Amino acid sequence: MSIGNSPEDERPFEDVPEEDRLSVGRALQEARIAAGMTVEDVSSTTRVRTGIVRAIEADDFAPCGGDVYARGHIRNLARAVHLDPAPLLAQYEAVSGGRPAPTPAAPLFEAERIRPERRGPNWTAAMVAAIVVVVGFVGFTAFKGGSGETGAKEQVAEGPTPTADRTASPAPKNSKPAEPKPEPSDSAIAAAPQDKVTVQVSAANGRSWISAKDHNGRMLFDGLLNKGESKTFQDSTKINLILGDAGAIQLYVNGKKIEDQFQPGAVERLTYTKGDPQVG
Repeated sequence: MSIGNSPEDERPFEDVPEEDRLSVGRALQEARIAAGMTVEDVSSTTRVRTGIVRAIEADDFAPCGGDVYARGHIRNLARAVHLDPAPLLAQYEAVSGGRPAPTPAAPLFEAERIRPERRGPNWTAAMVAAIVVVVGFVGFTAFKGGSGETGAKEQVAEGPTPTADRTASPAPKNSKPAEPKPEPSDSAIAAAPQDKVTVQVSAANGRSWISAKDHNGRMLFDGLLNKGESKTFQDSTKINLILGDAGAIQLYVNGKKIEDQFQPGAVERLTYTKGDPQVG
């Protein structure tokens, strides 16, 4: 009969003096050898790693990771080699300082109760926040767009006013001295100063770009004259004119109408002095 095959053999040693008793690791090692098992056989049977088995047999319980695990490994190894684990556990407890006190369960459960519950994302709140952001953005865009559109309308509505004022402001001054008429009157001729050259340019037949300079070359006007508008220029010596569309212009020089037949679209360069009307 092989060693360790009967319950009667599951005793690691007889009652011997404590100083002569084998250590826990030594008792497990001798029982394994007597059972004809290798460390690998014990590891395969108990699922305890071979390194831990060898450490326990050398009475090194540090690799076990604590007293609780050491007691479990001792119990499994003793059963694998057909030993009663109770005397070995008692001996281990005596050597290691006694059986560890059980851990109170209440604090563990208390910790579980006070641990904040992990919740999934609140999709409803996220959707509400997203809707609020979208609505706010749309409202802000509409407000800005409306303000810009209103400003543009106001600008368009008010824009032409200064231009109209600028172009219309000379009208009261110019219309009285020499208002364009089919035939110049004696009063219009008399109104022109004798010591100056006076030239009135009227866009009677359309609009035209015109340029006017005095005898020193100083620019008196350079711009577009719309249909129905007129400009009057005076100088002590002469007036130099450039007409972009001469056919649209009617000229009065020193109170007299110029009868030259200017062609539509023609560009004319003209100079008038105090002795005109006559094209210089």
